Amino acid sequence: MNYFDKIALTVITFLPAAAALALMFFPRGTAQTDSHGHTHYASDKPIKWVVLGVSILAFILSLHLPAHFDYAQSGFQPRFNTNVEWIASPNIHYHLGVDGISMWLVVLTTFLVPLSILIQWDSVHGRVKEFMVLILLLETAMIGVFLALDMFLFYVFWEATLIPMALLIGIYGHERRIYAAVKFFLYTMLASVFMLGSIIWLYLKVGSFDYAAIQNALSAGQIPGIATAAPWLFLGFFIAFAVKVPLFPFHTWLPDAHVEAPTAGSVLLAGVLLKMGTYGLMRFNVALFPEQARINAPWIITLAIIGIIYGALVALVQPNLKKLIAYSSVSHLGFVVLGIFSFTVAGADGAVYQMLNHGVSTGALFMLAGMLYDRRHTYEIKQFGGLATPMPVYTMLFLVITLSSIGLPLTNGFVGEFLILSGAFQAKAIYAILATTGVIWSAGYMLWLYQRTFFGEIKLAINRNLPDVTQRERLALFPLVVLALIMGLFSPYWMKAIDPSSMRIVEAAQAPKVHATVHPEDSSLKLVSNRNSENTNRK
Repeated sequence: MNYFDKIALTVITFLPAAAALALMFFPRGTAQTDSHGHTHYASDKPIKWVVLGVSILAFILSLHLPAHFDYAQSGFQPRFNTNVEWIASPNIHYHLGVDGISMWLVVLTTFLVPLSILIQWDSVHGRVKEFMVLILLLETAMIGVFLALDMFLFYVFWEATLIPMALLIGIYGHERRIYAAVKFFLYTMLASVFMLGSIIWLYLKVGSFDYAAIQNALSAGQIPGIATAAPWLFLGFFIAFAVKVPLFPFHTWLPDAHVEAPTAGSVLLAGVLLKMGTYGLMRFNVALFPEQARINAPWIITLAIIGIIYGALVALVQPNLKKLIAYSSVSHLGFVVLGIFSFTVAGADGAVYQMLNHGVSTGALFMLAGMLYDRRHTYEIKQFGGLATPMPVYTMLFLVITLSSIGLPLTNGFVGEFLILSGAFQAKAIYAILATTGVIWSAGYMLWLYQRTFFGEIKLAINRNLPDVTQRERLALFPLVVLALIMGLFSPYWMKAIDPSSMRIVEAAQAPKVHATVHPEDSSLKLVSNRNSENTNRK
């Protein structure tokens, strides 16, 4: 262990916030008005380069985690643990930690932020400095959610994500941006109050906000009155996370937020913020309240399957490109919830992997949609058609991401959906059968979208001379396209960190029964009929 290991999580988390603070003192320079009436400042371009450089540095630093990760360790990594007293009374600690689940979500966050900045490079007119400050503050808050192991600190980071995202939508969004921003803020903030109530109750009984202390007290049955309170505590956490996912029927804020958000906001909202909900379900609902998770699993899985099918069917009839992608997220994240509450290692592994896959593929879809908007200033699908002729490179990139989104074999989406459906089948065959229809529907709405957008005759003259992908846009899109293929071909690299951590959570929540695991060194599915005997053999 070196010195940087001790401070790595703090540096990765707060580097963007420190840059945002410094950026606030950056001089604006001389105001200039372009031919379109947009006001720019002489310092806008240096600000963009500084923020891009800081975000790339944060990504490089985050790679220190997988490079020095102990893949045999199933829990939180001792070498990266940071735990110091913050407030003496109440007992609040600055406690950060990382395991195989949160590590890849942190890397996903730092990976998507610089790409989001690149894709929005020329699309922000006025208040560029404020836009970049909000992006950096949002990055710190998102990373903090995945790393915080003190529940008070977790809640601070959780709520901190709301402000910059709401401002990004409300200031830099489209026509109905104020409505969408207020709706997003109210939905998620009000739902979070229930989680806060659960956290405070646990603190009053345990005397600590520390995640490990609370988990140990719960598993040991040392908390008085827990039998009566457990269903309500579980529900308090669940409501907050279900709204963030969003799980049907808590999803109605998402299409409005996506349609009105700027491109970078949509990429980070779909790519990272929604994963905070599924991460919370796994880390808190299942890991802290395994018995309640088993009791409530049937109706939660029912909601997940409804979301899978409903989201796909609504996406199928959407005339708006961005709204179609938004409803596809409702469907895809229903798969993640299904995998979590299948209580199989295959399902949990697939759920975590699908969180990463969705961030890559849906983040890329929103980038592609934003590129069309920059050229045509509309998301209406009927305004396009025949774009393969003027935009061949764009057409090919869109095809790869489309196939990734529908889960074509050899792409990342296939691995996640296959594992989730395998785990669901072991839990109950009908779950997998119903969820599989969502795969069919997703192929329907994505391929139909592709056909309407790129094939056929060019009906509108303005579409004949649309510029193809620029060099900057290629720099933003190529990493996602390449990663979608790499994650489909080399999934064991990610699984060797995910599998031990998800196995630990599932085993604690699982009644003794046949279940499946995916070993990092072998991506084939293996049935394990008796986990206890396997542990004995390992010893």
